[in-house]
Amino acid sequence: MSRISLADLNAASQADFVAALANVVEYSPWIAEQLADKRPFAGINQLHAALMAAIQSAEPDVQLALIRAHPDLASKTQRAAGLTVESTDEQNSAGLDRLSEAEYAAFERVNSAYRDKFGFPYIVCVRRHTRDSVLRDFETRLRNIAKTETRRAIEEIGRISALRLDQLVMADDRLKVHGRLSTHVLDNHVGKPAPGIPIELVELASLGESRVIARAVTNADGRTDQPLIGGRPLPIGRYELKFSVARYYAERNVPLSDPPFLDEIPLRFAVSEPEGHYHVPLLVTPWSYSTYRGS
Repeated sequence: MSRISLADLNAASQADFVAALANVVEYSPWIAEQLADKRPFAGINQLHAALMAAIQSAEPDVQLALIRAHPDLASKTQRAAGLTVESTDEQNSAGLDRLSEAEYAAFERVNSAYRDKFGFPYIVCVRRHTRDSVLRDFETRLRNIAKTETRRAIEEIGRISALRLDQLVMADDRLKVHGRLSTHVLDNHVGKPAPGIPIELVELASLGESRVIARAVTNADGRTDQPLIGGRPLPIGRYELKFSVARYYAERNVPLSDPPFLDEIPLRFAVSEPEGHYHVPLLVTPWSYSTYRGS
């Protein structure tokens, strides 16, 4: 997806403006057409606010058509028929293109139950969720009434459109759509940062397989050169950080038992704030470790 500056969008012809933003909201170019008449926009936050105002001021039947324009999640039939590029990328980001048969069956069940109850597809900003989190959210929202779910669907469309705008439009201001996950390792045995420790970040799954989503090695400051997750939302869900520490101490001639008392240390934690900063450090000696949520 090629990016365009807000200044160029403000100066574009109506046709070019609509073409650039036509897919920011799924199969609903009428929203871009309304926005074109409200230019110029001072920033991307103002642009997104105008987009949401257009949706929220629409007639109920127009809002319902907008909701129904969205695809089901993890639907083999709809994937075969073809999704938009944006929807494909978003669903793939949560691993919905590589589900186990048990996961496909679970999604098919909740998709059908949701459509049967509300008459429109379940909509969620999947970039903010793991597979487990989506299924839990499905079950929670199935207990709502239709009016509540219409409101929730529009809120989620707002989150989806904000992320699409963030990927598409360059502006001086930024939308608050990204989170950050970072770590560091402190060697409490000597009171210094611990370099050269391999780290794996695993997304845990209740159904199907857990998956490694990041690997890194600590640098001279005991940190990773880049955040483990950055430049995108932190998907709601459960995670495990694995730190390989025995080799680190062996290379420094620290006396260890055979086998070492601590070899690979797993830290399990959960993310509930997709736009937050989670810092999950390890404070370690050859015989003990601790952690906390930092910032």
